[in-house]
Amino acid sequence: MMGSLRCLVWSAPVLGFFLLVSAVEGRAQEVKNKNQEKSISLFNGKDLTGWHIFIRHPKGSEVAPESDPKGIFKVEDGMIHISGEEFGGLTTDAEYENYRLTVEFKWGTKKWPPRENVVRDSGILVHCVGPDKVWTKSIECQIQEHDCGDFWMVAGTTLEIDGKTETHFKKKKKDGEKPTGEWNTVEVVCDGDKITNIVNGVVVNEGTKASVTKGKILLQSEGAEVYYRNIRLTPLSK
Repeated sequence: MMGSLRCLVWSAPVLGFFLLVSAVEGRAQEVKNKNQEKSISLFNGKDLTGWHIFIRHPKGSEVAPESDPKGIFKVEDGMIHISGEEFGGLTTDAEYENYRLTVEFKWGTKKWPPRENVVRDSGILVHCVGPDKVWTKSIECQIQEHDCGDFWMVAGTTLEIDGKTETHFKKKKKDGEKPTGEWNTVEVVCDGDKITNIVNGVVVNEGTKASVTKGKILLQSEGAEVYYRNIRLTPLSK
């Protein structure tokens, strides 16, 4: 009888602990589910609905920049295939602010003049404002071999990094990139005037006091073949 009582006495705290852990795990799953519900897909895997094209065709060309006769931007096997043959951008029709953008990308094999002998290059431009052009006013998370996560301040934007206002470029502080040909996951977190670049779970760059905090999102065609998929945007809770 005493043994049974002792067991009951010692079991109560243990039971309470497991109930607490279960409640915490349940709450975490609930938050995760709510975040998944809030997350929206910017690419439906079938076509480029919700996006528009702007291409800098060769001088003298009569093709409108909104036209894409070469198929620079197209959908293949549930992915956005960007050939890189001509410089241009695939831009969201809508503007966004305060969000976590998650994108998967991998490099193809083709490279084009004038960048056929250099590293493969693309980019994710956030907070794009003003008219479409190469390149739209924005802040870029660089997608480039060995330099994934660098910041580029495009067309007059600024970002404060380590107490200094940057007007052009800031190299990443860490490396999270996988070898060429493998899929990478890039997250760009835009929280007010703060921007954080995350590559495969590694925070590689971050800045504050961004001069632009709202705008469209653009994927670059910049001389190299690249594939994008699973493009999702999760609004940040305020």
